[in-house]
Amino acid sequence: MAHVKRFDHVGITVADLESATAFFVGLGLEVEGTGSVQGEFVETVCGIPGAHCEIAMLRPPDGGSRLELSSFVTPDHLPGSPAAMANEVGLRNVSFEVDDLQAAVDAVAAEGYGLVGGIGEYQGSVRMAYVRGPEGIVVSLFEQLG
Repeated sequence: MAHVKRFDHVGITVADLESATAFFVGLGLEVEGTGSVQGEFVETVCGIPGAHCEIAMLRPPDGGSRLELSSFVTPDHLPGSPAAMANEVGLRNVSFEVDDLQAAVDAVAAEGYGLVGGIGEYQGSVRMAYVRGPEGIVVSLFEQLG
């Protein structure tokens, strides 16, 4: 029996919600909503007594699966590994298709975010790059060729 009906969202915890939201909006995502969550519900789900977090829900222009950014007010956030590489266990990247990979890379570079490696091309079908965004979040950007 299949339990999953659809893929809804990926959640990323950040320290600076405003900065992270601006980064993803700059790539073309749209803010679907923002809010604050605290109390029994979030404490139960997260397993963290006294949990209180601010959330921004972002969606791509095509209305597909969303990206949830959350920042804990209480308790304070714990540092992650801002220089994690692709072979480190855990969620390593969030990926978006773009129309023009070079333009997208140039746009994030203008905001101070750089490539993890370089721009690669796979068998003439796709070009891809990893960009290290705010707080070390690795964002995979790819462009379909042909």
